[in-house]
Amino acid sequence: MAGIIQFFSTFDWRPLFVSLKTASTAIIFVIIFSILAAWITARVKDSTKNLLDAIFTLPMVLPPTVVGFFLLIIFGRNSPVGQFFISVGFPIIFSWQATVLAAAVVSFPLMYKTVRAAFETLDEDMLNAGRIMGFSEFKILYRIMLPLSLPSVAAGTVLAFARAVGEFGATLFVAGNFPGVTQTMPIAVYFAWSGGDLQVAGVWVIMISIFSFIIVYGINAAITSRYKFKA
Repeated sequence: MAGIIQFFSTFDWRPLFVSLKTASTAIIFVIIFSILAAWITARVKDSTKNLLDAIFTLPMVLPPTVVGFFLLIIFGRNSPVGQFFISVGFPIIFSWQATVLAAAVVSFPLMYKTVRAAFETLDEDMLNAGRIMGFSEFKILYRIMLPLSLPSVAAGTVLAFARAVGEFGATLFVAGNFPGVTQTMPIAVYFAWSGGDLQVAGVWVIMISIFSFIIVYGINAAITSRYKFKA
């Protein structure tokens, strides 16, 4: 018991705080851009819709390291985008901002697909009724579509948040491993394991597993309760 107390008294909890801070910030961007992306996709022709859907879903099917490579090329110090951010005093690559960028890009498709599926199941007559009343398309989005899709938006938010917490490959590519700054829990697992510290790696593995289980169980319980309530 004394050994366990001593172990946790000297345990570095910073990866937990970095992960939660990163995911909490990333989810704000994910919610905004995924809703807009789903809304735009739902309003265009099928040929354009398929193209946009493929683009928006791509980070979900690409290996995280490939996503990280693309982000490194786009936001790297030698790219025009990277140079712009450097010039305004806001460098992206190998900073905490890069962890947010990687987490947002990788978790975005989960939120986008969930919201888009919800938008596509809405009754078109209700949307047309809003148009007859003189609502703009944007007003229809936040007055009709979003309230009716709120359960799906909530579920997508939770899933995307969990994915952001568990992001590893793209984050390591663009943010590196700086303890207290960019070292998230998955990165801490990798470097603890590669350094032979299996105890530390095991603690982070257990914490991530418990967190993921709670997320999945909570979503399933919420969905089950919702359908029972409807019945």
